[in-house]
Amino acid sequence: MPRKVALITGVTGQDGAYLAEYLLRLGYQVHGLKRRSSLFNTNRIDHLYQDPHIENRNFVLHYGDMTDSSNLIRIIQETQPDEIYNLAAMSHVKVSFDSPEYTANADGIGTLRLLEAVRLLGFANKTRIYQASTSELYGLVQEVPQSEKTPFYPRSPYAVAKLYAYWITVNYREAYGIFASNGILFNHESPIRGETFVTRKITMAVARIALGMQDVLFLGNLSAKRDWGHAKDYVKAMYLILQQDKADDFVIATGVTTEVRDFVRMAFGEVGIELTFTGEGADEKAFVKSCSHPEYQLPVGKQVLAVDKAYFRPTEVDLLIGDPSKSKKVLGWEPEYDLKGLVKDMMESDIHLMKKDKYLQDGGYRVFNYFE
Repeated sequence: MPRKVALITGVTGQDGAYLAEYLLRLGYQVHGLKRRSSLFNTNRIDHLYQDPHIENRNFVLHYGDMTDSSNLIRIIQETQPDEIYNLAAMSHVKVSFDSPEYTANADGIGTLRLLEAVRLLGFANKTRIYQASTSELYGLVQEVPQSEKTPFYPRSPYAVAKLYAYWITVNYREAYGIFASNGILFNHESPIRGETFVTRKITMAVARIALGMQDVLFLGNLSAKRDWGHAKDYVKAMYLILQQDKADDFVIATGVTTEVRDFVRMAFGEVGIELTFTGEGADEKAFVKSCSHPEYQLPVGKQVLAVDKAYFRPTEVDLLIGDPSKSKKVLGWEPEYDLKGLVKDMMESDIHLMKKDKYLQDGGYRVFNYFE
């Protein structure tokens, strides 16, 4: 049997890297779309890289951008994929308030460009499309938990752009018969999550505080509640969505919600530090209550967390919790990681990473590698 061919936009991101690795293990030929940059930004997929001179490569990168229609058409025509996973996006909610036009262009109209490329090339009966939707669509939630039938109420330029992408995907499915499905993924994290996202910001800071490299972690709304899962589990759901007999839309979530405050507690707990919280809102702080780990000794009473108003969104999303009943029943999807396992995985990785950084800060020798 010929190998299946997949095209992944946003392949250098967290989800793109895990998905590429997963599909390669399944025997796919994987093509990845990445934007041109003056700096190397392929560290998440460097272990998958294959030299262009190798014949019959399994993993091929292409320069492209979701804002360039002709570029997308050319790449899809060249690769002729059986499956397209559209993971590319300006995905940082807070930044979308600062760059709303670009967010709309890349996340919203970018999805239209991809769908239209498949239609114009006559691949409607050949290529299946997965559109990465988001729990941010629910925003000011209309019911708890949120399912595929819950009304959307986006609360950021990012969510509004993704709302257009969601409905244009449904429209092309119904109007042109394209196999196009939405995966409404709730928050999914990992050791390779972007460093500006709250969970990774927390685990990196906790590792640095435990090692004496940082004093205080600054966060925004500690009372915000999120449904957190592991990205490794969620990319498997993406694959399953495109293996169904008919296109449909699915909520992918754990069904458990947790406050940011409790994620902080769990992260510090992984290094043996128990916290006590005082104050409310912008005045809330956290201090070391006890320290039981023999390697990470912080004085009792030391402040390790404070709230900074700069990290509050203009319109906040306070509560997200997904109902994964449909995905479990139809897809047979079951996550392997719970929240404790996720936090443990992230903390172990960031402790290892920060120990290397500390070694260098303390004068450790390192051979310079241009390709790092």
